[in-house]
Amino acid sequence: MELIQKNIHMDRVSAEALSQFTLEDDVNIPDSKPDVDSLSLEKGMVVIDELKCLNDSVTVKGRMQYSVLYHTKEDGGRLVSLEGYIPFEEKINLQGANPSDITMAEGKVEDLSVGMINSRKLGVQSLITMQVWTEELYDEEAPIGFAGADGVEYRQVMMNIAQIAISKNDIFRIREEITLPAGYANIFQILWNDVALGDVEFRAMEEKIMLQGDIHLFVLYEGEGEERPVRSFETTVPFDGSLECHGCAEGMIPDIYYRVGQPELTVRPDLDGEERVIGVEMAMDIPVRIYEEEELGILSDMYGITKEFSTISHRANLRRLLSRVTGKTKVNDRIRIVGDHPSILQLLHSEATVLMEAQQAVQSGILLRGSLNVKVMYITGDDEQPYASVTEQFPYEYTLEVPGVTQEDCGRVRIQVEQLQVTMLDGEEMDVKAVLSFDTTVFKNIPMDLIGRVEETELDSARLNSLPGMIIYMVKAGDNLWNIGKRYYVPVEAIRQMNGLESDELRVGQKLLIVV
Repeated sequence: MELIQKNIHMDRVSAEALSQFTLEDDVNIPDSKPDVDSLSLEKGMVVIDELKCLNDSVTVKGRMQYSVLYHTKEDGGRLVSLEGYIPFEEKINLQGANPSDITMAEGKVEDLSVGMINSRKLGVQSLITMQVWTEELYDEEAPIGFAGADGVEYRQVMMNIAQIAISKNDIFRIREEITLPAGYANIFQILWNDVALGDVEFRAMEEKIMLQGDIHLFVLYEGEGEERPVRSFETTVPFDGSLECHGCAEGMIPDIYYRVGQPELTVRPDLDGEERVIGVEMAMDIPVRIYEEEELGILSDMYGITKEFSTISHRANLRRLLSRVTGKTKVNDRIRIVGDHPSILQLLHSEATVLMEAQQAVQSGILLRGSLNVKVMYITGDDEQPYASVTEQFPYEYTLEVPGVTQEDCGRVRIQVEQLQVTMLDGEEMDVKAVLSFDTTVFKNIPMDLIGRVEETELDSARLNSLPGMIIYMVKAGDNLWNIGKRYYVPVEAIRQMNGLESDELRVGQKLLIVV
């Protein structure tokens, strides 16, 4: 007799940690740029260059890239952009990490402040949040039956099992050209930009993954001409494409998220030779995880009719798809200009990032808490400082409805700012309306004992001889055909036929004829 086993490919997060650290540097203004009179805007992003996983720790090397927009009194009081980076190398304790594991990291700039030390030097400070985790691929052997199993009774539990079908990291490169509409000045140089992706979707198809989404582009630029007027342009353009993915098939379950690298903007001439085309290039780092479900009958118990069998099992966690769920929530609030910020003459551009600070399984689903950071650029009435910005943070709380979820089931929740609308109420106040969208794939963890080996011995003759040849058995509470047959070494089907049973349902007090 041979135990038949089905190999199930599994993955799991084997270790994870969250770390925060600060970066700071004094930055000298290059000789090629004029003196700083006042600061207008700043932004930063984390770029990870190298991950090195050791036993119980991960070393992350990278840089925090920053951009600063400032006013100068030179050359007629124009705007000047400055870019740079602060390198970092952080060792993060990660209990349970192993060098052979797949190592992932995601860094965010939680807070960035830029201050003037003097007209030729700036102080840059930032708080970085770094999440690191390791993923492990492994196999479970699930028993599904026997070969050459004469004289063996066994039963199976029918289950939909989700297993990892494809696990890889890929890159999708976006290249788009956007031409300024008529009425916009030609571009002399770009001073500031904001490039973000929205409504990104992934679909599993035959041998490929289809993706689509939107590119949101904002540029503040100097126009051509003697006075080099400052102009702004904002647009949204769709993109789509595909990734080759061997083994992928329609109907599989994608659990895919993405990270966007530093976008690159270039100015190119149009067909008339005028500088009106903006080239946008950016890379999406895409960890691809695709699952497939299969219905399996997993061997849960057995007994012998002519032999004694004992099983050796081990504890395992299998999974089934619980839910693929999406949800949305609104954030409505106001931003008020306080302190030494100049008053608002006209809104120019708004952008937002969303952070998740807590994820918890509750009775009705997954409770999410975090904050929405909104930055607004506006035109002031001050000729010496015509542009300014203000940043505000708003909390949110939302529950994704996933009945039956536990903390062990929670997957990675993806968050996007689906809509952002900022309107001016007066010179001191703005109204903010935002829609946040959430989506996740939740797999239900199913802990169970899997039979890994069966040992066969002769029946205990003394025990067998002690059993009567024929029994009138009265059904008790908790009895079923399986445990009755196992107790007397009788096939379940034999009991069913002997008693003319059309179903396996028994009632307390029912009499069964059993022939051993």
